[in-house]
Amino acid sequence: MTQQLPQTASTEPEPELTGVRNFRDVGGLPTADGRRVRHGRLFRSGHLAHATEKDAEILTALGLGTIFDFRNTSDIKLEGPDIALPGVRNVNMPLSDPAAGADFWVTVRRGDLAALRTALGDGRGAGRMIKAYRQLILDRNAEHSRMLELLAEEEAVPALLHCAAGKDRAGTSIAIILLALGVGREAIERDYLKSNATHRRYSVQRVAAVEPAAHPEVSRLLSPLFEARAEYLAAAFDTMEERWGSVDRYLTEGLGCIPERRERLRALLLE
Repeated sequence: MTQQLPQTASTEPEPELTGVRNFRDVGGLPTADGRRVRHGRLFRSGHLAHATEKDAEILTALGLGTIFDFRNTSDIKLEGPDIALPGVRNVNMPLSDPAAGADFWVTVRRGDLAALRTALGDGRGAGRMIKAYRQLILDRNAEHSRMLELLAEEEAVPALLHCAAGKDRAGTSIAIILLALGVGREAIERDYLKSNATHRRYSVQRVAAVEPAAHPEVSRLLSPLFEARAEYLAAAFDTMEERWGSVDRYLTEGLGCIPERRERLRALLLE
C-alpha cells in the first residue's frame, strides 16, 4: 500500500496573472519515497497568447528555461502565438486535441444546439473526452518521450507546460512527468482537479449569438469538455496498464524513460 503523505502548499502566494488562465506551480506534491516536487521548477497553465505586460514580468521573474506549448496550428491560429519571453526556449509540441476537430470547435463556438445534442448528448461528451485521454497515451509516445528527454537537461528547467486551457493535454503531460518522479496517483489527481476552480476555467467565445433559452442546455452539453474529471485521468492511467502492464513499463518501454533518465529528472525536480 502506498504511503499517504500530506500535500503542502507553496510558501509563496500564487502569482495573479490576468491574461493567463489556470497557472500554478506543481511544487509540493509528495513522492512515494518521501521527497517532494521542488517549488519553482515545474509550472502549468493555459496558453500565453493573451498575457499582459504585467503577466510577462511575472513569468520572466520565474527564470524559465523552457515553455512547452502543446497546442496545434488551429489552436494557435484561433488564440494567437505565445508572448515572447527573454531567454526562454519555446518548444511547440502539438498533441491531439482532447475533443478533436476544428469543425467541432466551430460548432461549439456557434452554440449550435441541435449539433451539440448530436455530438455530446446522452453521455457522448464524457465518452469523447475519455477516448481522447486514451489516445494521448497510445498515440503520442514520441512527443512525451521527447518531453521527458528535454526536461532531463539542466538548462530546460524551470519549465512551464501549457495547451489551450491547461487542463487536458497539459494535464496528461504533467501527470506523466509526476509519475516518472514517483508521485502517487491520488496526489496527481488532486492537482489535476484544481483546474475546476472558477478562476482557472477556460471559456470559449462564441462567434454567434445563442438563444437565451438555450443557454442552460448548451452549458450542460459543454460541461464535460470544460471540466477536469477524475474519470478522464483514470482513463489515461488505465490505458498505461492495459497496454504496457504497469506504469513503470509504460515509462520505460513506451517512452524510453530508462531508470537513469528518471533519476536525472528526480535530481532536477525533487527535493
